[in-house]
Amino acid sequence: MNRSLIAVAACAALSTTLAGAAAAQDVCKGFGPQTPRDITQKAGANASAFPLASAATAMNLCNLHFHVQAEHRGPGFLMAVKKAEHAAGDHGHGDGGGYRCNETPKLTKAQLEATAGGACKGLKPGDTIEVHWVYSSCDVAPGKGLGSCLSPQCGNPSLRVESQVFLVVNDKSALDFTRFDYAGPPRNGVHQAKSLPTKTGTPVVFRGSTTGPDYTDQKCSSLQVTWSVRPSCAMVDISSLQKWCESNVFKEDHGHGVRQLVTAPALLDRIK
Repeated sequence: MNRSLIAVAACAALSTTLAGAAAAQDVCKGFGPQTPRDITQKAGANASAFPLASAATAMNLCNLHFHVQAEHRGPGFLMAVKKAEHAAGDHGHGDGGGYRCNETPKLTKAQLEATAGGACKGLKPGDTIEVHWVYSSCDVAPGKGLGSCLSPQCGNPSLRVESQVFLVVNDKSALDFTRFDYAGPPRNGVHQAKSLPTKTGTPVVFRGSTTGPDYTDQKCSSLQVTWSVRPSCAMVDISSLQKWCESNVFKEDHGHGVRQLVTAPALLDRIK
């Protein structure tokens, strides 16, 4: 929103004294819990208690995408990225921010060696990404964007997001991302991924919303999403990501920006 210089100056002068009040009051009203969040903190005061979605195996995989940097903060991704430091994703749109995997400073020279592949538009070894497998209760097939999770006959679906944070490395011994791609024809009547990551801890499950840089504490998402966020990072080989970005049913070829961490209790579900 554009403001006059006078208005900006006035806001700056008041910011110190009103910061505490703004944190409690300057948030969306009437919306359900929002995402992303710090999954190490269980507190939350949002009153919306919509039913948790079914297991991913009982729903349709409708979209798969990734964000540059982790949107959530968790035990394995605690390294905060300054908002202006790295505004990657969505071809440069967004304010940057997010979190990096804790192992980032320990990567070897070989793991950080640049690759010749140009897929994934700017992604490089040493980057952290958060991957989202989006599942819908609607009778839909995998496709581009979150719109693929809805249909004219199913405008208010139950949604689930399975989330995994990866540290991107130049290392053939790291995980192959294509193992987690769409499996093909439906299994038992539903579209599924080939597999989901394991060995990265028990997922933290909570109620939330959709994410991305279009949303803030003042501009909330209305969609109700059950989140399942794994608490530890895993390393993924960049060549496998580049192969996926070159061709996939979701038409994804780049990392998306991050939504800043939601901290207002009124916008958070209580993790049980």
